[in-house]
Amino acid sequence: MAIVQVQGVHHITINGADRQTSIDFWQGVLGMPLVLEQPNLDNLEINHLYFDPGDGRLITVFTKEDRDPDASPNPGAPGNLHHLAFMVSRAVYTQAAKRLKQAGFKNSGDVDRGFMDSLYFREPLGQLIELACYKFDPPRGFSHTDVLVRAHRLRVANGDLNVSDRHLADALDELSQDVPRI
Repeated sequence: MAIVQVQGVHHITINGADRQTSIDFWQGVLGMPLVLEQPNLDNLEINHLYFDPGDGRLITVFTKEDRDPDASPNPGAPGNLHHLAFMVSRAVYTQAAKRLKQAGFKNSGDVDRGFMDSLYFREPLGQLIELACYKFDPPRGFSHTDVLVRAHRLRVANGDLNVSDRHLADALDELSQDVPRI
């Protein structure tokens, strides 16, 4: 069977409560501009908000004015969404815990993931959100994924539990050697 090759995430849609709750969080707390609003064309009683998370892709939220916010965590059963992760710069990451706390959002504080730092919190409807910050910048012409593929190979070859700074540094060195030189 031939595969269906995807080219990236187009959008992710979340069931929201009322319109203002979504705008207050996605635009007001996370700074994602509301770029489009229209009815859900499959059900005209539901509104469809489109937010730009910063990379030109979309996070969309279905809203309806008679839905009340419910901050209960999403079910953890197989097939349910566990969390959404958004990339932030190091400068934003270092301020995120404080700013979220000031906005009334409890959070995990800094969590070291080996190749990135993470911070977790729940949005007003209980969805777990991660703010993720890579610990490295890829060499010119390469992506974060290129670095992670090399770092993973190094980790496996060394029998290590997870990718660490050592694997990242070696992967960056290897990729830098692949850059054409005069």
